[in-house]
Amino acid sequence: MTTHLLRLYIAGRTPAANRALENLERLAVEVATPDLVIQVEVIDILQRPQLAEDERILATPVVIKKLPLPMRRVVGDLSEREKVLVGLDLRVD
Repeated sequence: MTTHLLRLYIAGRTPAANRALENLERLAVEVATPDLVIQVEVIDILQRPQLAEDERILATPVVIKKLPLPMRRVVGDLSEREKVLVGLDLRVD
């Protein structure tokens, strides 16, 4: 079984942040299989600014695939499904 850890960094509950979260959760459900687990964590950089600094977050919303390596980033509301899949290296057969 492979687990993908995706961290969504937002700056408050803005409309763009809400869209990104909805799109990411929908994508996680669509691509998950018994052998592929997608774990989503949401981090509000207004509440945890040190994490934003540590990850060098310059724009939000941004999703970072932490595991498995290599790490990947996609910025935006994640509405373009195919670009997000390619950007996060989530292959769907």
